[in-house]
Amino acid sequence: MKLLLLTLVIAAAPAARSSGVDGVWRLDQPKAWGVTLHTYLVLHQKGATLEGGVYPNGSGEVAIRDPRPEGAGFVFTMAWGWTFHVRPDGANLHVQILYGGDAHDEAAAVPASEAEIRPPVAIAPPALRALPDNGLLRTPPMGWNSWNHFEEKVDDKTVRETADAMVKSGMAAAGYVYVNIDDTWEAGRDASGAIVPNRKFPDMKALADYVHSKGLKLGIYSSPGPVTCGGYEGSYGHEEQDARTYAAWGIDYLKYDWCSAGRIYGIPELRAIYQRMGDALLHCGRPIAFSLCEYGMGDVWTWAPLVSGNLWRTTDDISDNWKSMTNIGFNQDKLAPYAGPGHWNDPDMLEVGNGGMTPAEYRTHFSLWCLLSAPLMAGNDLRTMSDDTREILTNREVIALDQDPLGRQATRLSARDGVEVLTKPLQGGGLAVGLFNRNPAEAEASFTWAEAGRTAPPATLRDLWGHADLSPSGDGFRGRVPAHGVVVLVLR
Repeated sequence: MKLLLLTLVIAAAPAARSSGVDGVWRLDQPKAWGVTLHTYLVLHQKGATLEGGVYPNGSGEVAIRDPRPEGAGFVFTMAWGWTFHVRPDGANLHVQILYGGDAHDEAAAVPASEAEIRPPVAIAPPALRALPDNGLLRTPPMGWNSWNHFEEKVDDKTVRETADAMVKSGMAAAGYVYVNIDDTWEAGRDASGAIVPNRKFPDMKALADYVHSKGLKLGIYSSPGPVTCGGYEGSYGHEEQDARTYAAWGIDYLKYDWCSAGRIYGIPELRAIYQRMGDALLHCGRPIAFSLCEYGMGDVWTWAPLVSGNLWRTTDDISDNWKSMTNIGFNQDKLAPYAGPGHWNDPDMLEVGNGGMTPAEYRTHFSLWCLLSAPLMAGNDLRTMSDDTREILTNREVIALDQDPLGRQATRLSARDGVEVLTKPLQGGGLAVGLFNRNPAEAEASFTWAEAGRTAPPATLRDLWGHADLSPSGDGFRGRVPAHGVVVLVLR
């Protein structure tokens, strides 16, 4: 998930220091819901040159890019496009951050010490062992996640209204079950060490009860590190306690995001660290699906089932655009052998309906995820979605491919001139075929029955977006596919 850096303010200034931007600086970020986040800048100035990095919200270092002098200070960028203007301001550092468009922040940072950003001493990872299957998610999970559309703006009211909308829109009837809260719900810990929600979520158990009353399930988010990607309380050192708390609230699903754990542990320790929470969930007294968010590091697909994981991220974060979606979706082929009932490759959440792609592109996105047996976690505002978005997300014929009990992930049959053909075996001997046109203009797509493993035309040929039966004939199928569009067929 993406990092947050918002609403910067001046913290109390310590003793005066020398001029220049060299040093360690802290930006304090109080939120209206009772949480204060901290972002650090570690800058090394040598005359007219500058090196260093930014630690957004207490997470790992992001190196500065293309620094250049600007008056008495410097301007530089970061990996995701933010631009920083920094200059001395008495004992402090004046910071302006441009996020793109009209979005910006401007405030003062105060001197800090490197000890403030030093990660804690690592807790020894547990010895590796194979945990049992938790018995959950025999088909890929379907639901909604707050992050892609709402980010930190999610709250109790939004989640309740989303649960209502999931039922009213027909999504629940189509199979969507989970209503998942992503980052920024956490406040900290009470005197006993138990994690508590912030003012956006006044009563998490009451919220879970409400979601359950709709026939749905509630998911939540944490990190194995001290803080989450957004800088909120993580589960580091409190795994068993947090699992018990989630169970007492009535939580059904945990997304567990690596984030700041990477400042303490290395890639070789990924399995052990996720095993710690997987074990805690198995013994918390409630069935809780376990979603590993580690961005495909450490060949997670080879060991995630051994930590009682039900799904695991295979890529970095998706963005709501054609390039991001296709770069992710068409590069899952090698992972097909690792998908199956209870254990799913996760190419990240759906962007359908968020506005960055056309309806044809969103149909491609949805079709591709369904053929890949991917989790179907809608990421749009269900309360206000268009008819086009609702029709895509509730196409039961396409959803049936994702939820096919055989649990086989599609693989590439062919790729020619920007047209890719993927096939997915179905229970009972059927075969789903997706013909994808990655070109910016309409194109012809085809395959032969022999290429699809058939010695003769199929008895039936169903077009899942046209909702029509076709007449199979000749030696194969040939048809026109819209620009950036898809045709999905089922042969039986």
